[in-house]
Amino acid sequence: MRKLALHWQILIGMLAGIGIGLLCSNIDGGATFIKNWIKPLGPVFINLLKMVAIPLIIASLIKGVSDLRDMAKLSKIGSRTMGLYICTTMIATGIGLGLALLINPGGSISEETRLAMIAQTPQKASENIAKAVQASQVESSPIQVLVDIVPSNLFAAMTDNGQMLQVIFFVMMFAVALVMLKPETNPKVAQVKDFFDGLNDIILKMIDIIMLFAPFGVFALLAALVTEAPNADIFVALGSYAATVLIGLALVLLVDALFVFIFTRRNPFFFFKSIAPAQLVAFSSSSSAATLPITMECTTKNLGVDKEVASFVIPVGATVNMDGTALYQAVATVFIAQAFNQDLSTGQLLSIVVTATLASIGSAAVPGAGMLMLVVILQSVGIDPAAIALIAAIDRPLDMCRTIVNITGDMSVAMVVANSLGKLNEPETQETA
Repeated sequence: MRKLALHWQILIGMLAGIGIGLLCSNIDGGATFIKNWIKPLGPVFINLLKMVAIPLIIASLIKGVSDLRDMAKLSKIGSRTMGLYICTTMIATGIGLGLALLINPGGSISEETRLAMIAQTPQKASENIAKAVQASQVESSPIQVLVDIVPSNLFAAMTDNGQMLQVIFFVMMFAVALVMLKPETNPKVAQVKDFFDGLNDIILKMIDIIMLFAPFGVFALLAALVTEAPNADIFVALGSYAATVLIGLALVLLVDALFVFIFTRRNPFFFFKSIAPAQLVAFSSSSSAATLPITMECTTKNLGVDKEVASFVIPVGATVNMDGTALYQAVATVFIAQAFNQDLSTGQLLSIVVTATLASIGSAAVPGAGMLMLVVILQSVGIDPAAIALIAAIDRPLDMCRTIVNITGDMSVAMVVANSLGKLNEPETQETA
């Protein structure tokens, strides 16, 4: 009997989670049962993925860079990757801004709804506001980002998924030094390279084992989300805003598919079918970092991207390429301004584009990070950060959707970069329906 493909197993788990969640929401004690016996399985799955995220970045980046054995090739991959990431992020931000101005979702928010939502989520809003205010009170240089990238303690950075950029900085320095020492002619250095090559193989096998648990993990995540969802009236009141975000995310996905078709001539349907497992995990986990292992596997096995390219492009993208987050931040800022009848000048709109692009690059690849960065953007255009409570109620479902766009952008860029270097091969495996 043919084994059911992974993406179908995950999809069945998602639908089962939604169904069980809806059923238990209408049964006395059902929500408690989900909370006590089903919900804990979700964090177990996410923690398993996060557990291998840092080791995967370290092993795959060192292997990927050291396999290049050519500093010119490394420079070529790095410049093309970062150029494409900045380009796609700015396109996503522009799409979000344009849609928000065109649809005007904030015009439908009544004063009564606004006050009700602020009253419903004061704790969540105050936590984000307190963090943002604390960050804004620290005096910093215009080039503070350079200070933040360099870790003062590598091991401290490795214990926090929100500091992946610092880990990547060290790993890149380590890998470049490894290449400069020429492991092919230096036996001692060759032993170090062999160690990380072996470590990378072991981590990839661990990922295969973890993904066997994926259908059960997403089942638990969705069941818990459904039973804990806010009042449906809030979703109706913010339907225009949510629709604007979703339309924008769909357009960004089309842009990704267009990039793939134009630069690689690969069929967009092949592209989306090949990355379906990663998209489903991204949707259920809301974390680019947690999805990183399966993103890497889909990129190399299903899309045919050479491992030396994927080992660089995908880990970097999981940290700095947040197209969905950038679009969401642009839409949310304009929406909140509209809801409070606050006009935005041309200068402020341009500020949103730049700030949202930079903020998305600096966002941690974990659930809810975009919400914190949004507070910073609101402050940059003079909007009261307390207004974040307006969208806090529906941030989780939209976070799930924008994470799909984040990881899709990573994989599309990986294909374009690989093709430009002659490193796009036929897929190793292609899951059958």
